[in-house]
Amino acid sequence: MTQPDEPRGRARGRTWDISAGRWRPLIWPADLTAAARGLREILSKWAIAEVAPGRLVPWLPVAFGLGIALYFAADREPAVWAAATLTLIGVTLAVLARNRPLAFPLALAFAAAAAGFATATLKSAIVAHPVLHFPASGVAIAGFVETREERERTDRIVVRVHRIEGRRLNDAPDRVRVAVRKGTAPAVGAFVEFKARLSPPLPPLRPGGYDFARDLYFQGIGASGFALGAIKPAQPPVPPGLWLRYAAFIDGLRDGIDKRIRAVLPGDRGAIASALITGKRDAISAPVNDAMYISSLAHVLSISGYHMAVVAGIVFFFVRASLALSTAAANRHPIKKWAALAALIAAAFYLLLSGAEVATQRSFIMIAIVLIGVMLDRAALTFRTLTVAAFGVLLLAPQSLVHPSFQMSFAATLALIAAYQHGLPWKADAETSLGARAALWGTREIAGLILASLVAGLATTLYAAYHFHRLAPYGVLANLFAMPVVSVWVMPMGILGIVAMPFGFDGIFWRLMGDGIDWMIAVALWVTSLPGAVGRIQAFGTGPLLIGTAGLLVLCLLRTPLRWVGAGLVIAASLWAIQTPRPDVLIASNGQAVAVRGADGRLVVMRSGSDTFAVREWLAADGDARTVKDKSLADGVRCDEAGCIARLADGRLVALALSAEAFEEDCARAAVVASPREAPAACAATLIDRKVWRQSGAMALRWRGDELAISIARPGGYDRPWSRAPPPVADAAVMPTSRPVLRDAAPRTEDLEPGD
Repeated sequence: MTQPDEPRGRARGRTWDISAGRWRPLIWPADLTAAARGLREILSKWAIAEVAPGRLVPWLPVAFGLGIALYFAADREPAVWAAATLTLIGVTLAVLARNRPLAFPLALAFAAAAAGFATATLKSAIVAHPVLHFPASGVAIAGFVETREERERTDRIVVRVHRIEGRRLNDAPDRVRVAVRKGTAPAVGAFVEFKARLSPPLPPLRPGGYDFARDLYFQGIGASGFALGAIKPAQPPVPPGLWLRYAAFIDGLRDGIDKRIRAVLPGDRGAIASALITGKRDAISAPVNDAMYISSLAHVLSISGYHMAVVAGIVFFFVRASLALSTAAANRHPIKKWAALAALIAAAFYLLLSGAEVATQRSFIMIAIVLIGVMLDRAALTFRTLTVAAFGVLLLAPQSLVHPSFQMSFAATLALIAAYQHGLPWKADAETSLGARAALWGTREIAGLILASLVAGLATTLYAAYHFHRLAPYGVLANLFAMPVVSVWVMPMGILGIVAMPFGFDGIFWRLMGDGIDWMIAVALWVTSLPGAVGRIQAFGTGPLLIGTAGLLVLCLLRTPLRWVGAGLVIAASLWAIQTPRPDVLIASNGQAVAVRGADGRLVVMRSGSDTFAVREWLAADGDARTVKDKSLADGVRCDEAGCIARLADGRLVALALSAEAFEEDCARAAVVASPREAPAACAATLIDRKVWRQSGAMALRWRGDELAISIARPGGYDRPWSRAPPPVADAAVMPTSRPVLRDAAPRTEDLEPGD
């Protein structure tokens, strides 16, 4: 029955009665109650479906990860006994509530979160080691080389210290990471002696910035710096341990493969080929590396799920196809399971060869579950696979939760599995002609690649924007053109090269691999040249990141229409992120660099040192495409021997005082005075001197009218193992070391646990 238009002027307070076929007065309490009851029934039905048996399992690693996140959010280091007690309470509550349909999931979530909190606390206690507080020069170091990295301009080594002596060594570190001249890095396992300039691990370069010191702490590194002079090999005072011998063997294997590849493929072709096979990706030139990031092809350089799946898939296919050539073997033996076992062994070898980074660990765990499922005749490509992989990685390395590699790889995998479970919107009918099915197959493969690139790209966009302040507008286009070549040409040629290497016939395969890499580089450079290829976005806080993560989880893990609440959360997070206000003044953690936002809305920089790392981070976080060498960074800045001044958009002055004489004038004229020195007297301006930045770290200032809002990287009372509360200034006096500090140089079991 067609509903007639209600007479004008009578719409208010009336409703159409379907049963009677006429308008009737709206009975507000009854009709609202009925509507609310209906809505409640629908929501209740959806909620019951979402908590059905097995549906809450994927949420357990989410709760576990939440507990780890709470550990890193604490201002002070939790006690291990307190975290363990909390976990015991959570487990007890879960056991007691096991027969209660509502209380049990909540208690289980609490127990998982407490377990995550305890795991991170215990991991921190296990890796506890001294961390350098003050820079020290001329430090004499002797120890075993544990890792070696080849970079574009310099090499880098990590040394486990056996003997160390020098001045200003408040806590002599167990491990140090130092840069050395290109081509001079000694082999892993060598015992060396050298002198170095050491610095404390790098703190966040701005409030809310990435904490590099936290990463180094969980890698067991207490200081970083660069070698002074030659590195001398020496006779080790103790024999190297088993783990160091293993590390030397793996590094020698990787190094041999790397040298063989680069002997055939020089330049970026060889560097990328080595990155795909051995995981050594630091030798790629900056232009090509940037192009890979801009075009969203950088994931190819980091061995993760894609590479592991390709390697396992190729080995599985060839082994099964080879066995299928024998009718007797195919009919009498489970060749599919044999092929899965061979693929699992190949994946394990690839894991060890590539350095076993977080993304590779996660990928191996997932591939292993899939292959074991094949051997046990079980389907394994589900959220439970991802659940086990997440638990495996977080138990071994809970610190990986805050690393971009973990966040982006799991976000992409979660979104792809969710899209896979929803299935493609079309199928080839059994009665469709062969030609039509062939045409549909090609269309579906191309559409599937586009869909996978789009889904993975959208899932990782928030994390790429948060950590790298970049977007990839043409990422789908680059992946569409490059990834088929990488899948069907580059990686198979690489595997054949590894197989042929012991026989001396690998050169042809490396050259063929290089041809495919040339295509990938060409695609990356072409996409980078397109207008608007570099999508830059200003930095935002953890609030949008957490809301966006919650939205992604809800959108992917729920099955009922309730999942669209996740889309709303993602949109809200995006709007929050783009509305984040930008700071007016940025001050480095050592007071040697100050950035001021001028009248044109861009930053100008005053600095006294040559370190440009903080400035690069500030420009990236501001969504600014300029480089540290851009002359416009000094527009409006006036400097002399005493210091520098720059003007804000509203005319206020910001000063960088470099001498004691500068304070008197700057404090009288400027609104903000920053200095690497300690101010000699009271100052009328907002003063950021040595006393302040030693306690607070990097700072960001923003005016709200006449009120100044100050954000600091190290809140008051913050004291964690990787960022200890600074001692009183008097304790910073130079303290000579009267005798060398000696340690047992034999590596411990955790020495080879992969870092981030």
